Amino acid sequence: MRKITLLLLLLPFLSFSQDDLLSGIDSVATKEKVSSAFKGLKIVNLESTKLAAKGDFYFIVAHRFASVKTGFEGFFGLDNANTQLKFLYGLNNWLTVSAARSEFAYDFSTKFKLQDQIENGFPVAIVGFTSLAFNNTLKETNYPNLKFEDRMTYVAQLLISRKFSENLSLEIAPTFFHENFVDFDAQDNSQYAIGVGGRYKIAKRWSVNVDYAAHLNRASGSPYNNPLSIGVDLDTGGHVFQMHFTSSQGIHEAGFLGQTTGDWSKGDIFFGFNLVRVF
Repeated sequence: MRKITLLLLLLPFLSFSQDDLLSGIDSVATKEKVSSAFKGLKIVNLESTKLAAKGDFYFIVAHRFASVKTGFEGFFGLDNANTQLKFLYGLNNWLTVSAARSEFAYDFSTKFKLQDQIENGFPVAIVGFTSLAFNNTLKETNYPNLKFEDRMTYVAQLLISRKFSENLSLEIAPTFFHENFVDFDAQDNSQYAIGVGGRYKIAKRWSVNVDYAAHLNRASGSPYNNPLSIGVDLDTGGHVFQMHFTSSQGIHEAGFLGQTTGDWSKGDIFFGFNLVRVF
């Protein structure tokens, strides 16, 4: 009888303890990070909010053929391709560094996590991205007064993404970039753009990716256009293989943000791929 009486007296306290325990479990659950908004480090041209894990070393081959508009004469773009070789390393889980070289530019960048998307909490992931590029297309024979600093371009981006479901992720990327040398005199050296992109998973290992960047202060009469890219990702487990069509042959940020020459409406587009291998 005493045991029953003691149990009845302790029951309210046990209930309160159980509620506190469940509350603690719920609190932990609400702080769970949302992962894998994007499988690739890039959506297509635009950087995604994915970073390399600590200690991961990436070798990336990004290739853009010439415009398919060249037809049979240019073998539908297979001639005159632009290839970028990039080495990328995760210094820790929140900071990634890289170095790359293409026919158009040498490019060095950092990518750093500012905020994770939290399930039932903070609604978006926020990542910072900066790069320093050296224009490899400027020749002293064409510009006798060319200085070394004229080749430099600085880029700063804020990458903001949200994973809405297992299938859909979207991103927006306010961007500032400064070119020390512009080949169109009316263009300001300091330029602004806003990129948007997304990934939609269509099968276990396949997704459709799209990105676009709107230049906000392009000079009137400029020969350059806003870049639009459409492609697919194949996740093989060991690496992600990206295939796409894009209006930009330039791969580094300044190349596709400020110097896109292609035009989808005229069929002036470039086929390309990004091949990523992790060690």
